[in-house]
Amino acid sequence: MKKQYPDAELNMTPMIDVVFQLIIFFVTTADLQAKAMDTAVRMAMAPHGPVEEVKDPRTVVVDVDKNGKISIMKTNLSEAQLLNVLVKARNTTGQSTPVVIRGDGETQHDAIKRVMDVCGKAGLWKLRFAALKEKAG
Repeated sequence: MKKQYPDAELNMTPMIDVVFQLIIFFVTTADLQAKAMDTAVRMAMAPHGPVEEVKDPRTVVVDVDKNGKISIMKTNLSEAQLLNVLVKARNTTGQSTPVVIRGDGETQHDAIKRVMDVCGKAGLWKLRFAALKEKAG
């Protein structure tokens, strides 16, 4: 015969606290990631390009606007400053650190080439270009 404990109950308060903390964490990090992308950069279309499935957390995203201005996370950089950032990334996470170049659809190729040259000077060779798969609704 099983013993019954009339006063036994499960305390849900700690579990609810953890769930609320997780919700707050995900809401704030999603908001920060959205703010990091420069919406002034209107990327070109590439409907037949591959879709990136797995994102490497070491990835450095470099934006190039239509005027050729270089920025990372909405912070404008000179080529020398970009070189310093990329060298630091290489020293921290290795030579296989991926760099994604988000160029505006109206950007001259020369501006993209300058970013590629800086990546080469920094010793980073794993370059990719971001484009839109389809137009946003």
